[in-house]
Amino acid sequence: MSWPMHIVSNTSPVSNLAIVGRLDLLRAKFGRVTIPSAVAHELSRLSHPGGAVAIQSALVAGGLVIAPVPDRALLPVLRARVDEGEAEAIELARQTQADLLIIDDAAGRMVAQEEGLPYVGIIGLLAEEREAGRIPSLKAELGRLRAECRFFIAPALEERVLRRVGEIV
Repeated sequence: MSWPMHIVSNTSPVSNLAIVGRLDLLRAKFGRVTIPSAVAHELSRLSHPGGAVAIQSALVAGGLVIAPVPDRALLPVLRARVDEGEAEAIELARQTQADLLIIDDAAGRMVAQEEGLPYVGIIGLLAEEREAGRIPSLKAELGRLRAECRFFIAPALEERVLRRVGEIV
């Protein structure tokens, strides 16, 4: 699948990929990913040393680019439903007509869907990478996310996605 060019991300996909040493997948897949200021602030507080270094390196190299939300008028309405980073990511994606929003949080995904924004989560991204042969095992990546990031994936979803990529039959 050929991915679109203007990509906006929320905090958790970037931080989780950084923690498990897979942040490079975003740059390889998209070239660059835009994050709003609130997401940049949340990422700056990441306590995982390796993850923090990976994020800083991505910012310096241009794989992550910080952009302000042009019009902040609707942010209070969104903040009533999602956290600050998600609200800014959704609004930045909407206002800049992003081709794709990377977001994992269920409430944030619901808002993105209501706004008509195309979105994907980290599981979808990793499944695409597995199908393209750029990662050897989706199951191993999901295990690392669970162990190192306390990432939750419902067992039924995990089985479905592993079946999709051919890791279980």
